[in-house]
Amino acid sequence: MGTLGAAAVLSRAASAQPRLPVIGFCSLISQAGLRDQMPAFLAGLAEAGYVDGRNLTIEYRWADGQIERLPTLAKDLARLSPAVIVAAGGNYSAEAAKAATTTIPIVFTAVSDPVRAGLVTSFNKPGGNITGVSILSHELDAKRLELMIDLAPRSGPLGVLINQRSPTTDIQRQNFQAAAGATGRPMVIAEAGTAAEISKAIAMLAESRVAGLVVGADPFFTGERAQIVSLANRHRLPAIYQWRAFALDGGLATYGPSFSDAYRQSAGLVGRILRGAKPADLPVLQPTKFEFVLNLKTAREIGLTVPPTLIDRADEVIE
Repeated sequence: MGTLGAAAVLSRAASAQPRLPVIGFCSLISQAGLRDQMPAFLAGLAEAGYVDGRNLTIEYRWADGQIERLPTLAKDLARLSPAVIVAAGGNYSAEAAKAATTTIPIVFTAVSDPVRAGLVTSFNKPGGNITGVSILSHELDAKRLELMIDLAPRSGPLGVLINQRSPTTDIQRQNFQAAAGATGRPMVIAEAGTAAEISKAIAMLAESRVAGLVVGADPFFTGERAQIVSLANRHRLPAIYQWRAFALDGGLATYGPSFSDAYRQSAGLVGRILRGAKPADLPVLQPTKFEFVLNLKTAREIGLTVPPTLIDRADEVIE
């Protein structure tokens, strides 16, 4: 066979190779901010039989905490016509992905209430082209506030930090007000939607001499956790957060669903879609594992004595 004939055969063989399915991964949170969750996501894909570079390709788009970038990133991924778009980083990413396409399947990783947000019709029958994992983030705000009272029982108002730019701000504010009202404790709410505003908000809470701080569940805060934890500890504010990652980065306490488990569950949904399932028929999953984590090293640094009963209740204690 001549050189041209051999080249033609190779060309036909190459063109006959099936194209690897593409997953578009769009995240509000930076790659560094998801360093603990991405291994869980990739492990979940592997459990479903898919490995990046072997039998699928993942195209990543990171907004690095800049919410305004998400619509452009989601549209960019939609133009690639991937088999699935994974919307990571809460309601922001899910809404941007839904606005970018009505046909490409979408899996969100951590949305507080997808029905109330208008992302799906119901948990059991999502309808449309989107499904994912709901993390009950705002529903646990009251529980975190109760734990803060147990952690810091001294008198004084309770401090709360929320993101006023979040589409669920009003819901979160109402939940906190109802929870504080049930305890009879006054509450000071600080709002922040940028890194600069976080610094001012926590300084204001410290000046208000709050007894403790509850950081509202929000993907923006997750991406900015290093700054938030550092500021709270600098002001010697007992603080409780949602994700275990905050405690690993020096936060005093966390209570919430396992963030990594949510990403593993999302990967399982991706695998089912790659095998032919439709998002409309895949029920939205909910957390199966919750974690109460205490960082006693931080407690000592801010001069707080944690009650032994709370230490006994903790799922994990960081010494």
